[in-house]
Order: sequence, then C-alpha cells, then structure tokens
Amino acid sequence: MLRLEPRPQPSRWWSLASPLLALLITVVIGTLLFSALGKDPVRGLQVFFVEPLRNAYAVSELLVKATPLLIIALGLAVCFRSNVWNIGAEGQYIIGAVLASGVALQAGPGTGPWIVGAVLLAGVLGGMVWAGITALLRDRFSANEILVSLMLVYVAVQVLNYLVYGPWKDPQGYNFPQTKTFEKVAQMPRLMDGSRVNIGLLMALAGVAAVWVFLFRTRAGYAQTVGGLAPAAARYAGFSSRRALWTALLLSGGAAGLAGALEVAGPIGQLTPYVPAGYGFAAIIVAFVGRLHPVGIVFSALLMSMFYIGGELAQSRLGLPKSITGVFQGLLLFSLLACDTLVAYRVRFGKA
Repeated sequence: MLRLEPRPQPSRWWSLASPLLALLITVVIGTLLFSALGKDPVRGLQVFFVEPLRNAYAVSELLVKATPLLIIALGLAVCFRSNVWNIGAEGQYIIGAVLASGVALQAGPGTGPWIVGAVLLAGVLGGMVWAGITALLRDRFSANEILVSLMLVYVAVQVLNYLVYGPWKDPQGYNFPQTKTFEKVAQMPRLMDGSRVNIGLLMALAGVAAVWVFLFRTRAGYAQTVGGLAPAAARYAGFSSRRALWTALLLSGGAAGLAGALEVAGPIGQLTPYVPAGYGFAAIIVAFVGRLHPVGIVFSALLMSMFYIGGELAQSRLGLPKSITGVFQGLLLFSLLACDTLVAYRVRFGKA
C-alpha cells in the first residue's frame, strides 16, 4: 500500500530547488508532448525558451508580458502569506482596467500630463473596490473568499462586455466592440523608442522593493505573516485578524487594478473584450513558483511571460492551438505541487 509519511524536518535546500526541479519536469513532459503531436521537440522547446530571448525587441516584449504578472503576483504574495486566498485577481484586474479607461476617455487635445496619474489612481481604486467586496463579505458574513473572489471575476467580465458593446463602443470603430483609442497624453510614457516597454516596468520593480520591505522589515508585514502562519499566536500578540484581512485584500486588489490600468493605457491603448488575458490566474502560479518572495517572483514572472510568448509563437510557427500556453502553465503548477509534496513527505510502501 502506498502512503505518505510527513518528514520530521523538510530539507531547506530541496524546498528552494523545488521550482527548478518543477521547471525541469515541465520541460521533459513538454518534450514528450511535442513528440506526441508530431512536432520537432527541439524546435518546440526553442520556440518557448530561446525565441523570447533572441534579440533586444524580443526581450522588450518579454518585459511587457512580465510587468502585469509581476505586479499582480506581488499583491497575491501578501495575500497568501496572510492566509487569505484571493483567487479573483483577474476580476480586480478587469475592473481596474475599466475604471482607468473611463478616466482615459475623458482626455482631450488640451489635457495635461497629469491625466496619467489619474488613470493609474483610478485603476488602483477600481481593483481595491472589487477586492473590498470580497473582504466585506468575508468579514461581515464569513463568506468563503475563494468562491466570492472567483465568482466576481465573471461579474467583472460582464461589466466589461456591457461597456465595450454598449455605451463606450467607438462609433467610428467599424462596429468592433472596443472604445476609441486613448489620446496620446493619456497613454503610459514609454521608456525607449521602438519598444512597448513603459513606466509600468519601473513601477513593478519599485513594487518588488516595497513588498520586500513591507513583509520583512515592518511590524505590519510581520503581523500579516504571523497571522497567516499562526492565527492563534497572532491573536495572543494583539494583531488584528480583521485588519490583516482587509490589508491583504486591498493591497492585492490595488496591485491587480494597477496592472489593468497599465495594460489598457500602455500596450493596448484602448479597452477591448480581450483585456482579460488570464494574467490574474497565471499570477497565482507566478506567486507560488516564486515562493511568495518578491525576488523569486521576478524570475517566475519572466518564466511565465516566456510561456505566453512561446504559446503565441507555437501557434504561428508550429500550428499548435492557443491552449498550449495553458498546458505549459498547468504542467508547471502540478509539477511544483508534486515536488513540494515530496519535499514535505516520504513515500512509503506497506501497511498503514
């Protein structure tokens, strides 16, 4: 009989190496998958892991994809460390994009550069309000935040569709469900010519430093972590569980909303039904592969953005379906879960 026996002291080194081992397993299974589909495995791996780094433009596109993943995952890391399970970052990302678009659409030829700050602030507030609904229902009615936050994603999608198919639809857009293109002054300033990388990258890197300081160098961050690891000890120490809940969800929602604002006012330049790109769900994997540590999340965000770009290239160059991106994301997540399980438990054969 196969059974799992808890290890008395899980290896710290194996815990740190678990994401790398999970990536290796993902590559091996991906190789077998390409072979099963009748594709050249070497070419397939090249599309996913080499092409996104081939030249400066490819690297800039990698950074464009990594920016929203990094920002959302940083907020989720605070949530998960606090034992608050926000699974609805995608919805907060969408509402942040919607509110940011509402502000950006007010810009005209005479609008000043201040509109950029207003767009970003609207995105942050939108994400915080959407996450605040989850916090309120959990705080007042003990509703499960996993279900509430997840269900709110579908509400956010319907709000987005209503606006782009209805009142915000561009009358000059040939009946496409999208808003008009934002004025140049309302779009995010780019860091270099010939590249779509904008100030969002700098904000993401600043967020890495800010979250690291918050989690590991402040009393409030310590209270969040203790509340997640040992709720009873947190109560004994006088830390408020309600404050930890609201702090975690509002920070996470604000980060997701900021990512949504940067996306619509940056690479996209308008609000469309295709704004939901799955970043909010992919960021959950990014956070855990990065071990809920800000520095680790930087590397996992880059890896996940390689999967996004590799999936797009696999469609055009190898004729594979769009779902190949999700397949690699799922392989990475399940490989990580398997590795973490073996780090914490021994596999035993025999009677229970």
